[in-house]
Amino acid sequence: MKRKLLASSILAASLFGGHAFAADDTIKVGVLHSLSGTMAISETTLKDTMLMLIDEQNKKGGLLGKKLEPVVVDPASNWPLFAEKARELVQKDKVSAIFGCWTSVSRKSVLPVVEELNSVLFYPVQYEGEESSKNVFYTGAAPNQQAIPAVDYLMDQGVQRWALLGTDYVYPRTTNKILEAYLKAKGVKAADIMVNYTPFGHSDWQSIVADVKKFGSAGKKTAVVSTINGDANVPFYKELGNQGVSAQDIPVVAFSVGEEELSGIDTKPLVGHLAAWNYFESVDTPANKDFIEKWHKFTGKKERVTNDPMEATYIGFNMWVKAVEKAGTTDPAKVQDALIGVSVPNLTGGYAAMMPNHHITKPVLIGEIQDDGQFEVVSETKGTVVGDEWSDFLPGSKDLISDWRKPLSCGNFNVKTGKCGG
Repeated sequence: MKRKLLASSILAASLFGGHAFAADDTIKVGVLHSLSGTMAISETTLKDTMLMLIDEQNKKGGLLGKKLEPVVVDPASNWPLFAEKARELVQKDKVSAIFGCWTSVSRKSVLPVVEELNSVLFYPVQYEGEESSKNVFYTGAAPNQQAIPAVDYLMDQGVQRWALLGTDYVYPRTTNKILEAYLKAKGVKAADIMVNYTPFGHSDWQSIVADVKKFGSAGKKTAVVSTINGDANVPFYKELGNQGVSAQDIPVVAFSVGEEELSGIDTKPLVGHLAAWNYFESVDTPANKDFIEKWHKFTGKKERVTNDPMEATYIGFNMWVKAVEKAGTTDPAKVQDALIGVSVPNLTGGYAAMMPNHHITKPVLIGEIQDDGQFEVVSETKGTVVGDEWSDFLPGSKDLISDWRKPLSCGNFNVKTGKCGG
């Protein structure tokens, strides 16, 4: 019996990089990303990123002496299905945390589930703000960490007319509501703002691009601010090229287009168009080089690119690991408290800190599309920016703050009335 136990422990150590794990238990981690449907173009990579991060952590010895076990589900770009899959992950699979969602409508579908079951969701994509939950940790950008700095950059370039093009759901609509208020506060007239929404998966961009060209022919420098999501970006950018819309004429700044989305199209006609993110693959730091090298090794494909939501996933996962070690447990309630104040390296040469509002500190980068599908950074904040969960430019939000530390523990505390809204 002793020899059998010894043989089993040696086998376990050899299977998991020299580390022996508790044989009777694992820590399950939920991975909730669309692997099919309109959002698969963006979300499949984040599933692969999580598998790489979990594999690396297991090679380091796992967590609390246990092996991490990914539980991957496919909500298939079906927003109500996100809620069902999240419930299964927590109640059936007993995951300790969920890493997932891309669109805000999928996050809002999952939100009541993780709140009801007191689980933890790490959300790795830029979003519209106007939300704060004790169960959600937002590692993507809030509007003040992406959308507003992008508009400021374009204003500095002389842009006076604004075409706000978005996919028809909560993130583009709320972001554009904030941007409209911000632009008007900066003196932009309503007649110089064009807004258009299209469904997920929209493919016929001919008339919309023609409308943008007409809107931009009024003698004022015009730009497109794009909150178009998913695979609709491919025909949108192709149509820009077809109609000869160059960055010199009408620059496009995108909030949901990165290296992954550009890898499927000819980028030569798009050179000079912009994206606002907090990370680009082209960032030259030792940490980023190491991350890219590990990514290529894990996937076995050197052509696989990296992007901003991957970095946000990397930051969120490392924060969770650090918080679990700090708390000495995977219990969600204790991990929620332990996460506040946790700081981990980002890939751009600095650190990301989890703030009391469950948002993180991030640098803001503006990048120009290059003919190889990469981005050249043309603007960068001097330091990191704290994510603002409630917009300073919307009447119902400007007096609200979020602080999940005890004793306040409130996601929408009104500083004027001194009351928590819930």
